[in-house]
Amino acid sequence: MEDISLNGNLAGSSNGFHLPSKILAASTRRQMRGIAIVGLGYWGPNWVRNFSQAQGIERVVCCDFINERLDQIKSRYPSVVVTESLDQVLNDPKVDAVVVATPVNTHFEIASRCLKAGKSTLVEKPLATSCEQAEVLIRMARERDLRLMSGHTFEYSAPVIKIRELIDSGELGDVLYINSVRANLGMFRRDVNVAWDLATHDISIILMLLGEMPIEVSCQGESHYHDHVEDVARLTLHFANNVIAFVQASWLDPNKIRKTTIIGSRKMLVYDDTAPNEKVRVYDKGVTKHPYLDTFGDFQL
Repeated sequence: MEDISLNGNLAGSSNGFHLPSKILAASTRRQMRGIAIVGLGYWGPNWVRNFSQAQGIERVVCCDFINERLDQIKSRYPSVVVTESLDQVLNDPKVDAVVVATPVNTHFEIASRCLKAGKSTLVEKPLATSCEQAEVLIRMARERDLRLMSGHTFEYSAPVIKIRELIDSGELGDVLYINSVRANLGMFRRDVNVAWDLATHDISIILMLLGEMPIEVSCQGESHYHDHVEDVARLTLHFANNVIAFVQASWLDPNKIRKTTIIGSRKMLVYDDTAPNEKVRVYDKGVTKHPYLDTFGDFQL
């Protein structure tokens, strides 16, 4: 199983949280023979499709307590093993790792059981419903020398990796601020709010690009359709050296928007994940102060 780490070890801060490093190095510790996907609702079938096509995986096990979902997966991928029992998955010696794609309120319980059974575990975001639960899972993985990951898929996407290279090369200059918008109409969830559902992607991207944790975070949101489940939210992240990042997330926008703007001291960059091509554009524009001018016609910015 591929271990994404820093110098072969888990990168982290003193409180146990993983922080994307400036250079992500991939090292292979063991060969993954079999993998299980627990939860076949909205996102689980995507994992099944990918692992069924991946080379080197000998066994794919699918687990869900709804028989109709198991039947659908089996009809599409006849070679996979289906089961309603999580215990069967955890007791299978040919399963080295488990993907947890279940409702958020079950993540901690299922992930902890997987780690106790000696299975490396990937949990769809968010990893857990509290910092305390996340720290417990991180500690369990380290004590057992297992891999624990969250489904922050954009950290491994080609556009975001390229943006990281441009920032590290100094082409943009010093990053001044980042503005990210992730919006669409639906899908409404009842288990987590829009910040936990959508903004987590942007937060993971921003932390990867900057390579540091914020020193101050604020968030505002409002519920319009379900009590205590915010469907619009705006986050502000303050970093060292006066760097600031804004994240706007919404389930109430008529357009699907996936856009991040990065303002550097030398150049500016726009990452539009919905664009059919040229997802990353670099603008050779900056702000230059001109001396005082007498007429408006002579003024330029």
